[in-house]
Amino acid sequence: MSRPFSPRSSSSSGSFVRVNGKIRAREVRVISTDGQQLGVLQLGEAINLARAKGVDLVEIAPNATPPVCRLVDYGKFRYEQSKKDKESRKHQHANKVKEIQLSATIDPHDFGVKVGHAIDFLCEDMKVKVSLRFRGREMAHQEYGFQVVKNFIQEITPFGHPDAPPKLIGKGLNVMLSPLPRNKRAKNPRQDEGNGPPDSNPDVDGAPERARAKEIKVVSVASKLSNGGATSQPSGEFSNNPFNQLDAKLGNS
Repeated sequence: MSRPFSPRSSSSSGSFVRVNGKIRAREVRVISTDGQQLGVLQLGEAINLARAKGVDLVEIAPNATPPVCRLVDYGKFRYEQSKKDKESRKHQHANKVKEIQLSATIDPHDFGVKVGHAIDFLCEDMKVKVSLRFRGREMAHQEYGFQVVKNFIQEITPFGHPDAPPKLIGKGLNVMLSPLPRNKRAKNPRQDEGNGPPDSNPDVDGAPERARAKEIKVVSVASKLSNGGATSQPSGEFSNNPFNQLDAKLGNS
């Protein structure tokens, strides 16, 4: 059995508006140009009334009983609808949530890149969910993860604020960040960078992130620990790993 064809107007049913003779109802409830209700009229009588006033009869509530129509110029009506659609799209970003994942042993450069992404999202009126997951023995030293999240919140303070203090759920540390109002929010530094000279290597992926990471002065927990820990670092490991310093202290003791 063959599948029936879908109607042509199904894809644009949300934006389809019946006007004048395309209205199918026999009776319609008419609203005048100044917003006053003229009552229920026959379709022919309503169309003649619209012609007499030099406007169109536009169906604005087709699911009502009877359908509601408005006396208005169709071009003006479409212009008003387009303005409402643009305003609604502007506020759609506020409902979006972007997630950024951190780690207790994150590198300062990666930390700066994550901060730059969070600032971009907050400047676009999006919420940011920051999550940090502890792995293995990191659960025994949760203070490192809390300090990383605290530093992250401090970096984005001119652009957003946490909805609640960071919470530990299972093996993950989560916090939700909301953007500040536009009149209290700082300007996105990446937009200022776009007005300056171009990057020397524009073809290299991640060049803007590296430039942003250089500007942000990140003081990580690992760099603080490295001043008081052992001077020798095992080859092939990050020098800012706080758990390496913890092993060195245990070995010396």
